[in-house]
Amino acid sequence: MKKSAASLYALLSITFWGVSFVSTKAVLDKLDPYTLLVIRFGIGSAFLFVLLVILREKIKIGLSYLPHLIILGILGVFIHQVIQATALLTIDASAAGWMISFSPVFTVILSMIFLNEKLSLTKVIGMILAIFGVFLITTVGADQDLKGSLHIGYFLMILSTLNWAVYSVLLKKLRIPFSPLVITFYMSFLGFLLTLPFLLRNRGWEAISTLDRTEWGHLFFLGIFVSGVAYWYWAKALSVLEASQVSVFLYLEPLATLLAAIFFLQEKIMLISVIGGIIIIIGVIFVNGQVKRIPPFFTDKRK
Repeated sequence: MKKSAASLYALLSITFWGVSFVSTKAVLDKLDPYTLLVIRFGIGSAFLFVLLVILREKIKIGLSYLPHLIILGILGVFIHQVIQATALLTIDASAAGWMISFSPVFTVILSMIFLNEKLSLTKVIGMILAIFGVFLITTVGADQDLKGSLHIGYFLMILSTLNWAVYSVLLKKLRIPFSPLVITFYMSFLGFLLTLPFLLRNRGWEAISTLDRTEWGHLFFLGIFVSGVAYWYWAKALSVLEASQVSVFLYLEPLATLLAAIFFLQEKIMLISVIGGIIIIIGVIFVNGQVKRIPPFFTDKRK
């Protein structure tokens, strides 16, 4: 029963994260990326603080870990979300959903460099497949836009996957001894503080008054369910299931984005984009070692 509940938590987290691309794009016609993120992080921080109080978790942290949280907050929240929101100004939400699934490839590459993980033929095959899938998706986007603005959007999405990989490796190496809920609260609050000056500079409060109920609904969804509930549920799933079991649900994130983009934004889905996305996911499955492994390169055969 616990495993079934954990699987449901993981599925809900992935669904919220997948739909987040659609909700972000839905309000970018009214708000600049920084104003959007200030509101999202503000709502998310308030929700997480209330949740911490209700669950009676200790909010106080040691000053020695503050630099760690600042670094993770800048990379995993501020830079990551700004890049993605800016990319969504020029590319479809469904394409962004497929592209973000490329992130594990960069994670493996960085893990090989900094965590001394071994390179296997299975991972090489997976990387080649994933890169080919990205090529298919970006080629479709380039064909649809002669001015080249889509090229920038796709480049930013690839950059965001690299940034997330750096964040993931750092999170593993730093090993901050606090609950995921506490870490998520501080990162969301840091995101709010870091983006607030840009709202003041851009006079973002003037655009806030133009939002309708639907757009406010998207913002509350991003703040509460994406920045708050999704991370909390993901941690609950990891407390019961193995990390490898939970990671399987990540392959469903682009599907959630695709369905939400069709339903809420009426995006037209190109078959070649879907094929490219499926190829990326197959490549990532190889990279994550969730197929029969082929022996690693450069191993000492005398052992």
